[in-house]
Amino acid sequence: MAKLRHLAIAAKDPDAMAEFYKKAFDFKEVRKTDGPLAYGYHLSDGTIDLAILKFKTDQLGRGLDYTGLHHFGVLVEDVEAAGKKLESLGGKHYMDQAEAGRVGGFEVKFYGPEGVLFDVAEHPWTGTEPLPAKAEAAE
Repeated sequence: MAKLRHLAIAAKDPDAMAEFYKKAFDFKEVRKTDGPLAYGYHLSDGTIDLAILKFKTDQLGRGLDYTGLHHFGVLVEDVEAAGKKLESLGGKHYMDQAEAGRVGGFEVKFYGPEGVLFDVAEHPWTGTEPLPAKAEAAE
């Protein structure tokens, strides 16, 4: 079963926003980023990665001044199989990890219904829980 493990917030001031959430909820800073797509922080409660980012590209078509929920990420067992299923349901491929020039984080980005952007990954985001181990069938 796939598990929600990543939320990304578009922020004008990721430094101040990250400090707020670290102080307010004791979230841990697990990574700072400054790559071709965005600048900001990855915080975690140990289960979910909360990315607070000032985006450098307009992935949503809302302009670089947009703030608020940007995208979410789902951890799956097999990205290729998930991608095929998503496309069969009308999902539209947007970007692969290699295209973004980054290591870690998402594997593949898709647009879902109403243009909502999301990541699909086989590897947990920094500071997040992996998928639960499959139980062996009883003999």
